[in-house]
Amino acid sequence: MNLISTLYKGKKVLVTGHTGFKGTWLSLWLNHLEANVVGVSVDIPSDPSHFVSANVSNEIDDYRLNICDAEGVKEIVSAVEPDIVFHLAAQALVRLSYDSPLKTLSTNAIGTANVLDSLRSLEKPVVAVMITSDKAYDNVEWIWGYRETDRLGGKDPYSASKGMAELAIRAYVESFFNSLDSNVRVGITRAGNVIGGGDWAVDRIVPDCMQAWSLNQVVDIRSPQATRPWQHVLEPLSGYLLLGVNLTESMSYHGEAYNFGPNANQNHSVSDLINEMEKYWDRVQWNDVSQNEEHVHEAGLLKLNCDKALFDLKWRPALKFDETVRMTVEWYKKYYQYTELETSGTMYDFTVSQIEEYTQLAEQRGIAWATSKI
Repeated sequence: MNLISTLYKGKKVLVTGHTGFKGTWLSLWLNHLEANVVGVSVDIPSDPSHFVSANVSNEIDDYRLNICDAEGVKEIVSAVEPDIVFHLAAQALVRLSYDSPLKTLSTNAIGTANVLDSLRSLEKPVVAVMITSDKAYDNVEWIWGYRETDRLGGKDPYSASKGMAELAIRAYVESFFNSLDSNVRVGITRAGNVIGGGDWAVDRIVPDCMQAWSLNQVVDIRSPQATRPWQHVLEPLSGYLLLGVNLTESMSYHGEAYNFGPNANQNHSVSDLINEMEKYWDRVQWNDVSQNEEHVHEAGLLKLNCDKALFDLKWRPALKFDETVRMTVEWYKKYYQYTELETSGTMYDFTVSQIEEYTQLAEQRGIAWATSKI
């Protein structure tokens, strides 16, 4: 058993936002590790849904609650008494934040504070891994990666909400969880543009392409030259899980933030991504509409420096760009091969098989969490 498998087996793990894209993958990985997973989400955020297609509600304890309901969050945390909390619940889309700025600010900032405040009443040791975003940084689109000590901020409501969440986390760590004998340990993670099977969020490049191409339709691409640090969803999740291990083992990681991103040379444009996807999908059609529409502000360049995660946690990404794209497209191909009645068992098994493939690749490449034992 690897480092991550050893820690999570038998642990009670609370995942907020478990029905979302990252949350579903994380819940299935934890379930595969034989953790006792309790999920809390306000709803199922998309249709189709990875959470539904893999029938995840049959594998974990599944609760519906708005993270902005402070008393409700406190009641669930008190009842569950988790060993580890992964807080992913969020309004996660930049473009939607322009339509619903107050909801975005409330969900992402106050929701985060609600989770932290609920931990104050626990009398048992608990680790909380708080997931924010690379967009928490004040992005000035420089060519080098942002470090964890760089300025936070944001030009849009989503980015601002993540910066506000970070301020709330810092305030709770310093005000309530700062003593050496504190039973609460908190870590912060920042990751960027993840892709992978089961993402059906609106206004995201991979779901837009997969849905259009599955119907033999043309997809409109609004920013083909924008570059992003594309990474498979399992990459940052391995970082989250590893941070949870280290927080459990040592107080020295308490209150620290970590970037989880691809290798420095893995920034590719949207058009690069589509061209790579075309290798694994037969019917690829797209139009460049970048000159035809008025767009809200979106950053053209986002890049993270992950040296701190490498130095402190011995974490590094496992996948190459072509492997990231291949695994993503293969998941959707598998999904579209089956009818709605046939998907649940198939997509659960296929998702787990990709988790196992990722773990094996990490082990073959000598990545610490996959090779170390405790």
